[in-house]
Formats: sequence, C-alpha cells, structure tokens
Amino acid sequence: MAVKQVKKLTVRTAARRAALFAAEKQAIDIIVLDLRKVTDFCDYFVIASGAVDVHVKAIYEYIEFELKKIGWRPNHIEGRENHRWVLMDYFDLIVHVLQPDARGYFSLETLWSDATRVKIKGLE
Repeated sequence: MAVKQVKKLTVRTAARRAALFAAEKQAIDIIVLDLRKVTDFCDYFVIASGAVDVHVKAIYEYIEFELKKIGWRPNHIEGRENHRWVLMDYFDLIVHVLQPDARGYFSLETLWSDATRVKIKGLE
C-alpha cells in the first residue's frame, strides 16, 4: 500500500492558511505577525479571537485539524482546559486563539509591535 506524501509548506504559507482556517470559523480580528526580524524563537504568530469558550474551541480545533491534513502537527497546545487563551505551538509558528477580554489584557499586538503585519488575501 502506498503512503501518501504530504509536501511540507513553508512556515509563512502555514501561517496564512491558519489565519484563513480561523476565518472559516468566523474568528474575530485575525492578524499574522512576522517575527523573524524581532526574535529568534519563532517566525510567525497568528492571533485571532473567539467570542466565547466554545467559539475559541471550535477555532483552534479546526485549525489543528486542517493543518494536520497538510502535514503540520503541533508540538504542544496549551489552554485546552478553559478556552480563554489557547496557544498552539508549531515551533516556527505559534497560533493564539483568545477570548476578547484575554486578548485585550495580554495585548500581544502591543507586546510584539515591532513585528511586521502580514497581509492575508481574503482577510483585508
């Protein structure tokens, strides 16, 4: 039986896809930050919000499911217990899905304001 080979996407493409997957689940205020010139621990952040815990859960589970189909498996996922802030660690890509109050409190966009925002076709 032949094993299906999945071509590994670039980190930038995976970040764009994660943002679009979040949009498919009606995530709020989706942004992608290019961190390559700011830090060396990660290349990209995807940040999105879900209105309530079930919305956050639906968003992160869909992103995880869809990225797995294209060869991206998370190293670690934190926050599955309460769905206030779920962090999906893919090494060079980190996806954050937060409820609006948590997003405002932690203000990742301000903390990483030196990073370049990546425009995603279909999200403008």
